[in-house]
Amino acid sequence: MKRTIATAKPLCDAVGIEMQLHDGLREINYGDWEGKTVEEVKKDYEEDYINWLTEPAWNAPTNGGETSVEIASRSSLVIAEIQEKYKSGNVLVVSHKATIRILLCSLLGIDLGRYRYRIGALAASVSIVKFDVRGPLLEVLGDRSYMDENLRNLPGT
Repeated sequence: MKRTIATAKPLCDAVGIEMQLHDGLREINYGDWEGKTVEEVKKDYEEDYINWLTEPAWNAPTNGGETSVEIASRSSLVIAEIQEKYKSGNVLVVSHKATIRILLCSLLGIDLGRYRYRIGALAASVSIVKFDVRGPLLEVLGDRSYMDENLRNLPGT
């Protein structure tokens, strides 16, 4: 959670609010793949890797990795807690790219196995979801207009 804390802390400090950490918003658990390059995973876990690429909703990274369904379940619990605690106003949620995309798919009724191909929320982007009596409404997706143009257009981010 070091990156999420580093992202959220300046805003929390600026507005004088205490940061709250929620395990349900952590990054995907990659199991045995943690710390390995894509090339190593392809070589050492070829079948599992292909299955995960094909259907991540139901296929997890080898030995302890998480499926998209598991990530959606844990992150949705955090959102439900936030909705219960804060009936109105704005709440900043900071997490990791895959977790955010999976959570957005879950909120919007998009197939969890297609999170990589349906939600284009890049690193350091801002998305805004409005909750009302009709449910969640995605108002902004993956905005990075606040960034310097050179940073905003870096490949792979």
